[in-house]
Amino acid sequence: MSKDERAVHSPHGALRALRERTEARIALGRSGAGVPTRAAQRFLLDHARAREAVWSALDAGQLSQAIARHGFALEAAVSAATTRAEYLRRPDLGRRLSAESRRHLASLGSASDVVAVVADGLSATAVQLNAAPLLAVLKPRFDAAGLSVGPVVLASQARVALGDEIGHALGAKAVLVLVGERPGLSASDSLGVYITYGPEPGLPDSRRNCISNIRAGGLNHAAAAEQIFGLLQRMLVHKTSGVMLGDEASIAAALAASDRPPGST
Repeated sequence: MSKDERAVHSPHGALRALRERTEARIALGRSGAGVPTRAAQRFLLDHARAREAVWSALDAGQLSQAIARHGFALEAAVSAATTRAEYLRRPDLGRRLSAESRRHLASLGSASDVVAVVADGLSATAVQLNAAPLLAVLKPRFDAAGLSVGPVVLASQARVALGDEIGHALGAKAVLVLVGERPGLSASDSLGVYITYGPEPGLPDSRRNCISNIRAGGLNHAAAAEQIFGLLQRMLVHKTSGVMLGDEASIAAALAASDRPPGST
């Protein structure tokens, strides 16, 4: 074994190799009873970034322009939470449309295969950085598959479940909710995408599929779009989503393999 190989396989070398592969706080070292100054300062910086992500507001004008450049129509909606403080204290209000937004979306009278909701969630930073690039990669896939796409709805003070009400109001078969995920101390810019077939108010979380950690340093936009589109296609075929999607796909595959109609013995 060479000197370099011995270094990698030593306890310290293994820790260094692990640190290069993760942003988690491991092997920080010690300074007396605490951590080194560099680690303490990095913690404070990451904590400040997480707080900023939670409290920051979307630049709706810039984001709307970035999304519109890729050929999407746009609408706006707000939840029943009237302030950011109320949104953080009352998650239930972030899951319901305001009365005015509900009336406006219902008046559009559109129906489509899929609607995308861009929701600020718990990290406007994540949405500002990742929503438009992800939609840009998804758009050609939608077009090539012949899917009808409703307007992208920019939703503020929004939780994931708000997408169910929006998708239902717009008559969509499926809804994608692009939402800023709760920031951690290693990532404050992570976007999540929740996909639901047959959106309607009151659906449980078990009816959704989620792809998370979409960001630089995480899941890139092209890989995320491939996973999202694959899930969406399966949902439209099997007419379900969430925990039932795997079961429906397994049943269909088993029937196809056996070449027997449902209910036969």
